[in-house]
Amino acid sequence: MLNLQGLDHLVLRVVDLDAMLGFYVGTLGCTVERRQEEIGLVQLRAGRSLIDLVPVHGKLGRMGGAAPGAEGRNLDHFCLRVEPFDAAAIRAHLAAHGVAAGQTESRYGAEGEGPSLYLADPEGNVVELKGPPGPVA
Repeated sequence: MLNLQGLDHLVLRVVDLDAMLGFYVGTLGCTVERRQEEIGLVQLRAGRSLIDLVPVHGKLGRMGGAAPGAEGRNLDHFCLRVEPFDAAAIRAHLAAHGVAAGQTESRYGAEGEGPSLYLADPEGNVVELKGPPGPVA
């Protein structure tokens, strides 16, 4: 049996790298950890995990076929753990960056039931921001 510890990284194929960096770095607070220009890869630090951005027109991105869009998304959504989870403060921060968020609801995640909300990045990928286990405030 494998002893899994959590999500190491996920890879998003992207059309507009600058817009995606603006969202993940400027809005969500990720940091650029590493760039591999020769293959077309930017790795962003998100806590203990990485979010890799691969431009669809780069060497690595061309191997994935057509660009993601309304008719063919890369994934349903991914979830980033946020603590503390102050829904009002999170909404205000997102709004200041022009990002709308869905309702704050109680959802089940890796640590149990707790508050979360959904939003979309500039290319339509759905991102869930999830708080610690506990009631929705």
